[in-house]
Amino acid sequence: MVAVSDGQRSEQAPAGARTPVGRPLLSLALTALMDDVHAHSGALYLRTPDEPVLEIAVTAGLPRAFAAPWQRVGLNAPIPVAEAARERRLVWVGGEQEMARRYPRISVILPYPFALAALPVATASTVYGALYVTWPGSHPGHLSDYERTHLTAACDRLALRLERAAEESRPLSAEPELLTPSAAGGAADVLGTMEAARMVARLPYGLCSLDLNGRIGFANAATADLLDVPVSELLGTHLWAAVPWLNDPVYEDRYRAALLSQHPTSFVALRPPGTWLSFRLYPSTSGLSVRISRARAVAEMNRAGPRPGDAPSRLVTLSQMLSLAGALTEAAGVQDVVQLVADELAPAVGSRALVLLGARAGRLRVLGHRGYPDAHTVERFDGIPLTAPVPGAHTLHTGVPAFFESREELEHLYPLRRTTPDGFAAWAYLPLIASGRPVGTCVLAYAEPHPFPADERAVLTSLGGLIAQALERALRYDAKHQLAHGLQDALLPRSLPSVAGIEAAARYLPATQGMEIGGDFYDLVDARPLAAAVIGDVQGHNVTAAGLMGQIRTAVRAFTAVGQAPEEVMGSTNRMLIDLGSDLFASCLYLRLDPERGRAVMSRAGHPPPLLRRPDGRVRVLDLAGGPLLGIDASATYATTEVDLGPGCLLALYTDGLIESPGVDIEDALAELGSRLSLVGDQPLDEVADDLVRNYAAAEDRIDDVALLLLRANGRPPTDGP
Repeated sequence: MVAVSDGQRSEQAPAGARTPVGRPLLSLALTALMDDVHAHSGALYLRTPDEPVLEIAVTAGLPRAFAAPWQRVGLNAPIPVAEAARERRLVWVGGEQEMARRYPRISVILPYPFALAALPVATASTVYGALYVTWPGSHPGHLSDYERTHLTAACDRLALRLERAAEESRPLSAEPELLTPSAAGGAADVLGTMEAARMVARLPYGLCSLDLNGRIGFANAATADLLDVPVSELLGTHLWAAVPWLNDPVYEDRYRAALLSQHPTSFVALRPPGTWLSFRLYPSTSGLSVRISRARAVAEMNRAGPRPGDAPSRLVTLSQMLSLAGALTEAAGVQDVVQLVADELAPAVGSRALVLLGARAGRLRVLGHRGYPDAHTVERFDGIPLTAPVPGAHTLHTGVPAFFESREELEHLYPLRRTTPDGFAAWAYLPLIASGRPVGTCVLAYAEPHPFPADERAVLTSLGGLIAQALERALRYDAKHQLAHGLQDALLPRSLPSVAGIEAAARYLPATQGMEIGGDFYDLVDARPLAAAVIGDVQGHNVTAAGLMGQIRTAVRAFTAVGQAPEEVMGSTNRMLIDLGSDLFASCLYLRLDPERGRAVMSRAGHPPPLLRRPDGRVRVLDLAGGPLLGIDASATYATTEVDLGPGCLLALYTDGLIESPGVDIEDALAELGSRLSLVGDQPLDEVADDLVRNYAAAEDRIDDVALLLLRANGRPPTDGP
């Protein structure tokens, strides 16, 4: 841990008060911040070195188990603390409804009324982590100026201390959770006097107290009678653990709801064989007081209680299952599924490594893995027959889970594994069955021998069902994605031809939405002694648009080859598109290039105007004559414009995705593109192309395709030859 030794005073601390030397920095900083803004609970996350991951370092006010599903989260996770670190800003969630709307994955697990603020812990140059604090549901729906100022100032001070700790190479590590000491230690501690304790003992209803972790600190005689459990067996235990028929996540959920919202809650439970009891929970920042009595008007409740002998899973396990289910709905490809299982499931069940296996053409395929120091350990199983005597293939083939508590147990059934050690000591092989058929196997590996009791096997098998559904979707997505990219690659030119007197470079970037395939296209045709260039955009981002794009590009090449003039090429292509009966339209810009004369004749069909950069760096937008989009009017004509293209002139042809984005004026975007072209236009053409698309290429969410074709006249005369 990092010890505080700088002696700086907090702004709210009394004069002369100093941070004690040797005390944990993180714990003190979090609790001081919570005291300043009267927050109820909080947690501080630190950035994992060399990974885009945040991990809880210390919690305060509530048990760490409340945040178990988010013990370790990626910076891109859709939760407030990750968003605060990612965007380096304060994130405020004013209540239950806002949480459900903005962060449904959290709301599913913690559907209680509370307010939350998350802030980055960062200097101007480095993000060290983030923290969040919560208030009960009674907090106003907005953050006050006082709270905002003190939260921000405290995070800034902590970031500076973390920066100093890093400079001094003082390691940071997780610190114990900070819970207010329970006031319930015994009758005298809780009630103050023996006479008061005698009074409580005479009450006809049960009274008991729970600390923040849910452990019983005091219980009167009526509690023991109503629960049918001696007081001696209740003290120091969790209520739901000491009383078997209360071992239900629904009841434990009420305890969590009371602590997080700081509002009284209640529930009714059936004590076998037929007695209904009412539980009323009164929370405070130090724990809960519970009033237990016989329930009245139970018939009106019409509620089914847990059946005797049931042994439901712990609530934290249920929370993690809900979190994993929510996360898997967001997975697109197979690698997304692998990463989510590694982030969400493996830490929850104590696994240190995992592998996802699939099958293709009767052979085992390694779809992805995490946690293995040597990738070859896993990848050597890729391609072996499904009939091979290895547990991964056997589980996938049979659909039956397998659990091995030790290496000896695994090697006894599969002797081949003696020759393929992976450094782990226990394994769970979960069949991934979706739509009634096995789609893969999930292998969880453990560093130490690990027993798998019946309830854990049931939970893991259930989780395998969630993973299977996500994997099935991901496999279909990846197959469509590969098909789309293969089609796109086939329809666009693999390389641009060498045209005498013209230097060319092109770039194509697909949209990130849908199948990442679209109708943007470009081409350069060497039709000596002249040359032709074309760029266009077919409406849509799907296979239909891509197929139509390929037909238009082929048609333009054919009409160019037979010697049609630019206006004739455009007119013929327009009529062809209409004859195809497609409902899609296309924009297009066609150029006939004459490098020897230094001229270009252009015709435009509703396409964005090209940019022309002169050798002196001046850039202007070419206002070309033209006609309507292709595919609208069979009788449309397309006028032409002749442009000077002397040595050193550079033409930039592009599709609208490069200059259109939400909230940005198209004229401003076009001016910005021209400015960049002016600045970098003297560089090698490939560098110019990369610079013009750099911002768009770096964007995570591209709503449209982009095609860019650059043509620079280099003044070389055409040469004879084939």
